[in-house]
Amino acid sequence: MPIYIPPITRRQFLRSSLAAGASLLVPRRLWAEDKPADLNTWALLSDTHIAADRTKVAREVNLADHFETAVREIIALPQRPGAALITGDCAFLKGEKGDYATFAELVQPIRTSQIPLHLAPGNHDDRNHLRAAFAEAKATRRPSADRCIALVHTPLANWFLLDSLDQTNVTPGVLGETQLAWLAQTLDANPDKPAIIAAHHNPDDCTRPKPSGLLDTARLLEVILPRKQVKAYVFGHTHVWKVARHDSGIYFINLPAVAYVFGKGVPSGWVLAMLKPDGARLQLNCIDRSHAQHGQTLELKWRV
Repeated sequence: MPIYIPPITRRQFLRSSLAAGASLLVPRRLWAEDKPADLNTWALLSDTHIAADRTKVAREVNLADHFETAVREIIALPQRPGAALITGDCAFLKGEKGDYATFAELVQPIRTSQIPLHLAPGNHDDRNHLRAAFAEAKATRRPSADRCIALVHTPLANWFLLDSLDQTNVTPGVLGETQLAWLAQTLDANPDKPAIIAAHHNPDDCTRPKPSGLLDTARLLEVILPRKQVKAYVFGHTHVWKVARHDSGIYFINLPAVAYVFGKGVPSGWVLAMLKPDGARLQLNCIDRSHAQHGQTLELKWRV
């Protein structure tokens, strides 16, 4: 499996509160058992870059504040999303244990809101430290012993969650032949529903002296282009919000960073993906609600 973080039940929360000596007066708004879930809607996030220190500022952004804003917005949605996905770089720089301890605290409202959480490692993550931060994730069965990959079924699409982390704190990423073979075989075994593929790294033509994206992009395209059920590839890494359509009809969806951006005027935030039988609607939610692109909605039509 990828790093799958199950929701926290009311009983688990109360038990941990007792152990910590905390008050048991838990506001009802923290719990979402009565709020229906829309399994065809996912909250998509990337590049949270959480440091152990909640006051850490990078590029004039308080990293924890940005992430907390996104979490508040997700749990305040009128209908609970079927899942939340973070496509990598959960940690600040080197995937240190303290980063994930703080990250685990910051994602707890998502878990207490009964929203399943999936994490796909990025180049600033450490798989072992990330897995260790969530005891529930360590016991899950994985198709690959050294990579965090999975197939997640939903009513209107199959999500293929991949792991492009090659080396921690080294920019480019790699999927590798084992993972690509699994992807091809699993796509072939599930041809009757749209497939959405997600990983951290962006496609890269690798012709530059120092490529920064997915080094085996050509091999990935060999797998996904001829398989017509593949409709979209979702990624982060570049800290840019952009949706482009390949000549094949596949959408390449570059998620914005929750944390900081590299260019002036580029939005930081998260995306609400609402699947339809023949496509999807994407809604951009900017951390800065005064940003000109806040609330931007894109309608995607799947290739046939």
